[in-house]
Amino acid sequence: MSGTTQVIRIGGFEHVKPVLIGGDHPVLIQTMWKDRLSFSDLEDKAAKVLIERIDALAAMGCGLLRFAVPDMEGAGILGRLSSMVSLPFTADIHFDYKIALRCLDFPIAKIRINPGNIGGTDKVRRVLEKAADRGVPIRIGVNAGSLPLDLRQLVDSGGLDPAAALVEAAERELAVFDQCGFTAVLVSMKASSAARTMEANRLFASRRDAPLHIGVTEAGPLIAGVVRNTTALVPLLSEGMGDTIRISLSDTPENEVIAAKEILASAAEIAAAEGREEAARRLRQPAVTIISCPRCGRHSFDTHAFTERWMPRLYGMKKSLTLAIMGCAVNGPGEARHADLGITGAGDKVLIFRHGKVIRTVDAEDADTVFAEELNGG
Repeated sequence: MSGTTQVIRIGGFEHVKPVLIGGDHPVLIQTMWKDRLSFSDLEDKAAKVLIERIDALAAMGCGLLRFAVPDMEGAGILGRLSSMVSLPFTADIHFDYKIALRCLDFPIAKIRINPGNIGGTDKVRRVLEKAADRGVPIRIGVNAGSLPLDLRQLVDSGGLDPAAALVEAAERELAVFDQCGFTAVLVSMKASSAARTMEANRLFASRRDAPLHIGVTEAGPLIAGVVRNTTALVPLLSEGMGDTIRISLSDTPENEVIAAKEILASAAEIAAAEGREEAARRLRQPAVTIISCPRCGRHSFDTHAFTERWMPRLYGMKKSLTLAIMGCAVNGPGEARHADLGITGAGDKVLIFRHGKVIRTVDAEDADTVFAEELNGG
């Protein structure tokens, strides 16, 4: 399936960084902002904190950041914020097509609409016309929970398979796009079921060449959400399906990005092992691999706290390194001897090692400083 979808350009106007997805381009990681913004968030110190966090998400590997836009005020807020950063934004719009039209007045890189609730064909056409004038792509976002009424009734009565209903909803909307000659379109078909998500995307990919944004919707809290997304997305990605991904979690955007990077890495490994090198190439990216022990009663080093502190910085590195964060001498340099750099406890001391060889022994309070020195020096 790799290389079979159309190529879509996102951004690349004014100050917004251009991104190409589809075809042979790397799979793009997305996440979604979790809170409602106000104009006060764009002022003074609050704006500095907000922009720093967005920049940090970009450094971690986020290529597209989505915001819910519930009303016209939200459109104005997002529009102003979009002029303050270079990371491309997606405006997520439900119910009112006029909000989409307003978002297109700003340097917002992509619009997402839901065919189940955005309104009739005439309203969609107006959005398409303005998007075409602005050079802005649109994602058709179909969710199992917000299908058009007739499809929902067919699914509830057992007359239509849920995965087929997702594809039918996308096909209906694409027919309108086709009539308007609008080709800068992406499609997503998401369910809270991993199996239905896989079925829908495989069926659609066998029929259409529109780029696919894949993910599991309403996937749940961190652990449950990562499991459900991994179950659905690793097979699809390793088979060559998916041009952008978002790992939907009831958790932070940062953890969504981290989960996406790990899922891409796992899918790349599987694709390569099964001989699908083209698919594997689209999934690979320079990234740090963190290995760490689960911690037990032998630990003399708080691996959990250390990992929590260091994860955002480590996942923001553009290097291919294996780093080990271990709790004691039993599983330190020995079990993690393949690591490029590692840290572990040893009694009341902390050991820093490379490829199993201890290079420094320090007090616990100096662990972060010394680890940073060795990481930067390596």
